[in-house]
Amino acid sequence: MSLKKMIEEKFPHQTNEDWEQSAEKALKGKSIESLSLNTYENINLKPLYSKEDQKTGGVSQYPGAEDFRRGSNAAGYLSEEWKVAQKISASSSEELADKLLAAIKKGQTALAFEPEQLKNPEKISLAVGELYEKYPFSVDAGRNQHLLIAGLGTVEKVSGYIAADPLAIAAADKLNDRSIDELYENLNETMSMAAENLPNLKTIMVNSAVYHNGGSNAVQELAFALAAGVNHLQYLLDKGKSIEKILSKMVFKFAVGSNFFMEIAKLRAARVLWGKVAEAFGAEGDSKKMVIASETSFFTKSAYDSYVNMLRAGNEAFAAVLGGVQYLHVSPYNDPERVQSPFSERIARNTHLILREEAHLLKVSDPAGGSWYVEHLTNELIDKAWELFLEIEDRGGMADALLTGWIQDQISQVLEKKKKDVHTRKQSIIGTNIYANLDDKPLQTEMETIQNSRCVIKHIPQVRLSESFEGLRRMSERLKEKDIRPAAGLICLGALKDHKARADFIAGFLAPGGIDAVRSGSVVNQEDAEAFMQKLNCRHYFICGSNDQYESMAAPLIKHLKEADPSAVFYLAGLPEERKKDEYKNAGISGYIHVKSNCYETLLNLLNEMEVASNGQ
Repeated sequence: MSLKKMIEEKFPHQTNEDWEQSAEKALKGKSIESLSLNTYENINLKPLYSKEDQKTGGVSQYPGAEDFRRGSNAAGYLSEEWKVAQKISASSSEELADKLLAAIKKGQTALAFEPEQLKNPEKISLAVGELYEKYPFSVDAGRNQHLLIAGLGTVEKVSGYIAADPLAIAAADKLNDRSIDELYENLNETMSMAAENLPNLKTIMVNSAVYHNGGSNAVQELAFALAAGVNHLQYLLDKGKSIEKILSKMVFKFAVGSNFFMEIAKLRAARVLWGKVAEAFGAEGDSKKMVIASETSFFTKSAYDSYVNMLRAGNEAFAAVLGGVQYLHVSPYNDPERVQSPFSERIARNTHLILREEAHLLKVSDPAGGSWYVEHLTNELIDKAWELFLEIEDRGGMADALLTGWIQDQISQVLEKKKKDVHTRKQSIIGTNIYANLDDKPLQTEMETIQNSRCVIKHIPQVRLSESFEGLRRMSERLKEKDIRPAAGLICLGALKDHKARADFIAGFLAPGGIDAVRSGSVVNQEDAEAFMQKLNCRHYFICGSNDQYESMAAPLIKHLKEADPSAVFYLAGLPEERKKDEYKNAGISGYIHVKSNCYETLLNLLNEMEVASNGQ
């Protein structure tokens, strides 16, 4: 073939139907629908997206154009870089000043810190010096907002945000002696003071991270953010503030989780939805734009195998940047301890630098735009979040929905689904419920408890998805402190090739509970198994072998071992046919461990039995 003819050669046009036929052939009889996945947002994810999945009309084609899904600025980060807003922990203004200067020298580009740790927030001006002239603030001020802003005095050049969200404070805080009205009144007074003394500072926050870290899904986060924003608008409008002034003082805070494309779509959808709300209140042009401050998720981090948190935070930071945020905090890998170290701070801050300098994300605008998958996901979130937002408004708005506990109940339902998937290992947490390291030393964490029952509104605990399994590891550690080894025996039938797969599965199944799986040698008769049990001297045993081994020797072996040691508890690796279950049960099998087993509940029962046995010793 000549070069000219090769250039003129055309590839045949392929349709979706052609792809589906080829895919079904590769699936060997399974349908295309078997590849689909339903999310916690009740969105069905298909294996293939095309132009046919895209809504027609009304979609912005360029960043900076309405409906702002592609970003607030036409040039993206080329015109305005995202701010490296790593939260600095310090107890005094002097310590904060030193840490801010050190962080800025290493790449920090915003004045971000944890205000609740400061003993003297009113002395904030001493800490920032003249840094405010070059760097914007990035502070979720909470209850310290008034003190911080008053401490700055009158400084026109101050920019960024020192903001608070009354609803988020009321929902997440344990200080329950203040009503929502009082929190809003403080916000109104602080906004008025800042508008006069610090005209370029944003003071009104919509904090969706509270709901994210409580376990909500992306649709809920968006709807709750819209409803909270509307609540803020209506209150401040009633106080005589103009819509333009209020919108210019608002910043939205989102936590970014581990579902990469969902999180990108969430941030894109947020801009579209808020523009729609702002327009309904009479806003025009740039005043409809959303300023987004984001942070990587607390919900997704684990105390065990904590260095994996670096990978999680990196993935989440990547999604946040692709989603077009203006401020970003990357949580240190030891964030569950709520105590940072110079090393963990440096790694977190360097994540920004890698995304900026090595991934070159400053040089692109909305790289996810045009992806049929991301665009479709964005539209799905917009539609579902708007529907939920309208339902909240029908219930009287966000404040009323929180006061009645309806919001909390909605979050709890999603959280329970997520926990169930983690407990059954349908969803993996590396180093926690899968590939757990028995020798790993965990971060020092505390479970959140609610002590004050005089709540204005029902508390939304800030949780991590790994906490239940971490509780199991603590149980196993308590047994070790009593000089009791949390262990179970694996009775391996036949040759290595016959039992290895199931023995490996059981060892991996037990490890998330801190239970050591001790394997026998190749068991070919009852004497081999009995000798192993006498040597190990533990209570729980798992029979591991092939289906052929089970058929030929499992039932008589278990019956013999049970008669020899009636206190021993036996489980079978795998799920046998129904016709065999009664036989195994009569022989002495207590249960079956397989891929659909609830790992958490099984391990909890095992550890409880071990603990009861230890108390009787």
